[in-house]
Amino acid sequence: MSRILFFGTLVIALFIMAFHIENTPPVAEVVALPDMSRKNDFYTGNRAPLLPAPLLKLPVGSIEPRGWLNEYLRRQRAGLTGQLGRISAWLQKENNAWLSAEGKGDWGWEEVPYWLKGYGNLGYILKDTAMEAETRVWIEAVFKSQRADGNFGPVFTDDRGVEDFWPKMIMLYCLQSWYEHTGDQRVPDLMTRFFRYQMAYPEEKFLDQYWQNKRGGDNLHSVLWLYNLTGEAWLLDLARKIHRKTADWSGERPRDKSALIAKNRPLWWDTLPDWHNVNIAQSFREPATFYQLSREKRHLEGTYRAFRSIRDFFGQVPGGMFGADEDARPGYDDPRQAVETCGMVEQMNSDEYLLRITGDLFWADHAEEVAFNSYPAAVMPDFRALRYLTSPNMVLCDDQNHAPGIQNKGPFLMMNPFSSRCCQHNHTQGWPYFSENLWMATPDNGTAAVLFAASEVTMKVGKGERIRIEEVTNYPFDEEIHFVFHVGDTGRRSDSRFPFYLRIPGWCEAAQVLINGKPVSVKPIAGKYLKLTRKWSDGDRVTLRLPMQVSVKIWERNHHSASVNYGPLTFSLKIGEEYRRKAPDKAAIWDSKWQKGADMAAWPAYEIHPTTAWNYGLILDKNAPEKGFTVEKRPWPADSFPFTQSAAPVVLKARARKIAAWKLDEHGLCSPLKDSPVRSDAPVESVELIPMGAARLRVSAFPVIGEGADAQEW
Repeated sequence: MSRILFFGTLVIALFIMAFHIENTPPVAEVVALPDMSRKNDFYTGNRAPLLPAPLLKLPVGSIEPRGWLNEYLRRQRAGLTGQLGRISAWLQKENNAWLSAEGKGDWGWEEVPYWLKGYGNLGYILKDTAMEAETRVWIEAVFKSQRADGNFGPVFTDDRGVEDFWPKMIMLYCLQSWYEHTGDQRVPDLMTRFFRYQMAYPEEKFLDQYWQNKRGGDNLHSVLWLYNLTGEAWLLDLARKIHRKTADWSGERPRDKSALIAKNRPLWWDTLPDWHNVNIAQSFREPATFYQLSREKRHLEGTYRAFRSIRDFFGQVPGGMFGADEDARPGYDDPRQAVETCGMVEQMNSDEYLLRITGDLFWADHAEEVAFNSYPAAVMPDFRALRYLTSPNMVLCDDQNHAPGIQNKGPFLMMNPFSSRCCQHNHTQGWPYFSENLWMATPDNGTAAVLFAASEVTMKVGKGERIRIEEVTNYPFDEEIHFVFHVGDTGRRSDSRFPFYLRIPGWCEAAQVLINGKPVSVKPIAGKYLKLTRKWSDGDRVTLRLPMQVSVKIWERNHHSASVNYGPLTFSLKIGEEYRRKAPDKAAIWDSKWQKGADMAAWPAYEIHPTTAWNYGLILDKNAPEKGFTVEKRPWPADSFPFTQSAAPVVLKARARKIAAWKLDEHGLCSPLKDSPVRSDAPVESVELIPMGAARLRVSAFPVIGEGADAQEW
């Protein structure tokens, strides 16, 4: 009888416990990082002795973009990314060195892997079988090209016998994505044999050329990726070798400043090993990559220091980038200085990578800043042409030579599908990689929404439950984001609890979170995660409200100019645009090449000329500069593409005066800013500001109009 009573009591206790767990209110807490006390059961993280990663990338294809991001990807497929194989000389298959088993032939440098890096991932994300088949052609050729010594692909050596590994570093990215998508074991096999080849390569010659020396961090990334897959300890020795032979982006090695003095360079020029814009955007993450192995904070701090250094001297401008067209130069720090499209997409990739290895939400904020404000205006709305250089203040886009105002001589400002062989191919990674990083897995078998865009993620959480979460929003043009949970194979309730991490953007001080319409008990904090732990049920709905307000940034170190923000969006003066069609072959830069038979009429180039005045200064209240702006919401565009002047869903109205003396200079560029406040006797006008990403001509860093003795003559 006592045994029956015991078991009966136990059953009742278990029932009460289950009922309690089922009805326990969600646990909400603000955290700086996801819980790293355990290892995710379903997704690959860092193996010891590497530092644990707070966020884990999901395999490509796990996230389905929707809304404007899906529309952007579809335009990218119909435009340059999807069609480059038909027009780019570097991608023609005849005698292509990347398709040769011996690695011999033409077109064997960076262009093929640059293009394939984004093209393949775009196909995986859109589930496009034709694009996957085309990707397979190139990937199979890579497998066939591996030789007995482990080397693969085209081989280029200089007159010293130093081999150039740089193009292969890019192709390794393509192989990793292929493995994520297919599970093809030939990928880790090839990489293992190739890294054995690099391990045996004489150290005095290893990475001893310009591009590969600056960008060795890409090689390091792939070595650590393979180590996490296979656990072979010798790979860590190769990682150390790569770090030793890569340019010093952390500033840890002593340098001889006499060379700077001899070249009449300022001593602060020594803060970075190179001032090429793409090298910086791509390579500054190398010390943080190595930090995962070294565990020395100086390496992590080196990456943050490098990020700040370029922006201290050339990045006092809106949009998240910096002026380096194509190299940063002392004295050229005005908002009219530009950055390559390559630099933008590499910066986004670096931000996304650093977000994963550090968990620091600063990198998510910055990735969105570049993605929403700088990158969209670098390409045509139909994605069939792009420009090499884009700047925050850009009032003319033509085929003329603007050197030395712009560093390079030639037609570097116009939209041309055939110009700028690097950006022409490297642009492809921008939106696919952004899409892949919207959601992350966390070490505690949870999920994290870290970059925001309409999407759906499918992944494993908790005890292995496969879930789907829909993200419904028009962010960054909308203040609300809704997450709808779908758990259970047939709509039944989930049988496990798991944490859901929400990024709270650093710009939002008044975020609100609701679960099924009820506010959570914990106040979210800007720049932190809100962790929600509960037993999720099919149909549960989490709402993230991100109230957006107008804010004004005064760039004190760039003539006290002003930029205007609304949430994550920066705004630019709306300038009337006249598109003038040009023959792309007639306006292309000197090193452009295209396939025989490419239809020039189907791929026009464009100049963009202003049809309205652009030389305005803003009238701001000195004590409350955000006052005086009117926010106007407009209907969501029918084609779900908000990055054009006519379709912008949010516009601002502002008060301004023209500055008569602010004109085009002798180089055909808007003349550099002068100190604000600026005096103007022109009438007060109401001007319209549109999102910076929708403005292919724009003024984004404004002079400030002043009155009285403090105002300066232009």
